Amino acid sequence: MTLHQLLLILWARRKPALAVLALTVLATLVVSLMLPKQYKASTAVVVDVKSPDPIAGMVLPGMMAPGYMATQVDIVTSDRTAQRVVKLLRMDESTQIREQWLEATQGKGEITHWLAELLQKKLSVQPSRESNVINIAFTGQEPAFTAAVANAFAQAYIDTTIELRVEPARQYATWFDSQVKAQRERLEAAQKALSDFQQESGIIATDERLDYEMQKYNELSSQLTQAEAQGADSTSKQKLGSSDTLPEVMTNPLINQLKADVARLESRLKELSGNLGENHPQHQRTLAEVNELKARLKSETLKVTSSIGTAGRVSQAKEVELQAAIEAQRRKVLDLKRQRDEISVLVREVETAQRGFDAIGQRMTQSTLEAQSLQTNVSVLTPAFEPLGPSAPKVFLNVLVSFAAGLVLAVAVALAVELAQPRVRSAADLALAMSVPVLAVLDPATRPPTDGKWRFWRRLRAWRDGRGVQMKVSEA
Repeated sequence: MTLHQLLLILWARRKPALAVLALTVLATLVVSLMLPKQYKASTAVVVDVKSPDPIAGMVLPGMMAPGYMATQVDIVTSDRTAQRVVKLLRMDESTQIREQWLEATQGKGEITHWLAELLQKKLSVQPSRESNVINIAFTGQEPAFTAAVANAFAQAYIDTTIELRVEPARQYATWFDSQVKAQRERLEAAQKALSDFQQESGIIATDERLDYEMQKYNELSSQLTQAEAQGADSTSKQKLGSSDTLPEVMTNPLINQLKADVARLESRLKELSGNLGENHPQHQRTLAEVNELKARLKSETLKVTSSIGTAGRVSQAKEVELQAAIEAQRRKVLDLKRQRDEISVLVREVETAQRGFDAIGQRMTQSTLEAQSLQTNVSVLTPAFEPLGPSAPKVFLNVLVSFAAGLVLAVAVALAVELAQPRVRSAADLALAMSVPVLAVLDPATRPPTDGKWRFWRRLRAWRDGRGVQMKVSEA
């Protein structure tokens, strides 16, 4: 089908096509005028994802995730937020709304859920593409109510974000509270065990006492070494055959003095023996003195040698005593070390319990503060105001759309009628219908026109048909 044929068909079927177009536009206009006016109010909230948390002091990584803004949009459109809007506006307390609910649901379900679903159907939430702003719009029949609902959704969203943050913090605070009690009991038990052990052992500062006992042990070991050396020295001196060569004898001043006196008297005795004879009383007296000095010298030498033996025996007895004392001191030192190890274990348990108690206490304090915090990273950027004019229905736009749709529908109706009742409206239609070439066209337009109304159209048809016939003849 050519454009010329389509135009002929539309012109021939112009009456039903125009009727369809007019009916479509008129129906759209009537419906648009009869529809109740709709008002749209919108508010904008901004979500801060870069500022640190005021309590934790750090930026949460989840805020920087790509799906964070989508999650916030889901929170705005959630049933929980819508039900909070119902509570904020006290819609469930209205007698008229309750009657509508009873009529619509026969009292089934809850009025809060029913109203929340109705509000969600007229809610529109759109996040900005390159910012952290969320636009919340609500459409209704009353301007004041529409603005109130939009602002209520913004406030309900803020309250819901606070609740979603506070509720886990409250659960954590409750759990940490029980853990703090258990950790406190563990710390008190560890401190009591340490105190009881210190009282039983009488140890306050284990390191200082152990150092003192170790020093005492070292001193006893040194004394034992000296005693063993003295005993070995006395034993070696006693084994010598001559006591005159002992250092103690040779260095004794009394023995040296006696030896000098004996030597002097013996020299005098030789002198008297040569001058007076051995039977002279003076010689006898001097001989008696020499013998007395020798006896005394022997006695003193015996005392010195016996003192060496006594010192050896004393050293041996001292060795036995020192060995017993060292053994006792060694056991004491070992007991102190064992006690120190036990106290160290108890002290570490106390320190571990203290660190755990401090850590859990800090987390409990933080969770408690978060549970009591009313801060949020969402704030209202632009509140909703009562709209001055309706947003729907848009009569002019609806008429334009209906006119375009009516044109399409009119063309479709004209073509449908033409297909139902086909007509030959030109030589081309005849050639197409009969499958034979057209040789000539007898057009009444060549006669003088009888009706001035169709003069222009007849001439146009004659010019068209004449051109078509010429082309057919030339082809033949």
